[in-house]
Amino acid sequence: MNPAPLIDPFARAISYLRVSVTDRCDFRCTYCMAEHMTFLPKADLLSLEELDRLCSAFVRMGVEKLRITGGEPLVRKGILTFFEAMARHLQSGALKELTLTTNGSQLARFAQPLADLGVRRINVSLDTLDAAKFAKITRWGRLNQVLDGIAAAQAAGLRVKINAVALQGFNEDELIPLTEWCARQGHDLTWIEVMPMGDIEPGRLDQYWSLKDLRARLAECYTLTDLAERTGGPARYVRLEETGQKVGFITPLTHNFCESCNRVRLTCTGELYMCLGQEDMADLRAPLRASPDSDAPVEAAIRAAIARKPKGHDFDYSRQAIRGQMSRHMSHTGG
Repeated sequence: MNPAPLIDPFARAISYLRVSVTDRCDFRCTYCMAEHMTFLPKADLLSLEELDRLCSAFVRMGVEKLRITGGEPLVRKGILTFFEAMARHLQSGALKELTLTTNGSQLARFAQPLADLGVRRINVSLDTLDAAKFAKITRWGRLNQVLDGIAAAQAAGLRVKINAVALQGFNEDELIPLTEWCARQGHDLTWIEVMPMGDIEPGRLDQYWSLKDLRARLAECYTLTDLAERTGGPARYVRLEETGQKVGFITPLTHNFCESCNRVRLTCTGELYMCLGQEDMADLRAPLRASPDSDAPVEAAIRAAIARKPKGHDFDYSRQAIRGQMSRHMSHTGG
């Protein structure tokens, strides 16, 4: 018999786990990490087998959606073996969706194997369609490599959603071109407000572009119809009547979406963050490694952590000094 489901102190069922399988990435996006990052020693990372044990425990406890993140998840050596392990939960029906967020750089190689294992849709981070700007924002990335990866994903039958971070002075002029490109390609598009994660230059206030303003600009060119649907994440969606496409807005800074939060985040070192915008976390690696023959201590640690899940985060850009800034980089917690 499966354990009782995970319910937090505010009666929210935890059914969505985001898992960072590595803090490493082949890009160095300016809003995500420093150019000269110090990555975790490989010995500190959970093995793929340990990640399997932890994720399987969450699935037993009611998690139905698993999103694999990083860093860039597809640069982790042997990552397909982990997807193969998680695919058994899809086959049993316990897991409803297995998906990932990627920068797209490795998709040309991995798209078909992922589709074969039951992945049906993916999120690709893409902030610009200008090759020079792409190289600038990612520092190490090449736009054509990502576009080839997206094409490979489409050819494999994967549904692609584009995630774009709204960056003032960088991609404001691409709002309509990126929207039109997604419409032609058949991709949904979600805009994300830049979050105060890590000690990164340039400053967050210089990069911050409110999605309230972005949406108003979009409404000058399209008829926007609000949609009630949710996909298990924090986005609010509209339909552009002229194209029929869906556009999402993730606005942790101008709209607090915490009231319906159903997710927690597991890092590649076994830290469980109950809220992206809070520093409180639980160490699951210690009970995992201390109990190789039993998952009971792990399940107890998970349940104790969920009992501490806060009602919401503290992100706030309303003052010149940013409140609620997190010291850890986004690549550590996972996107």
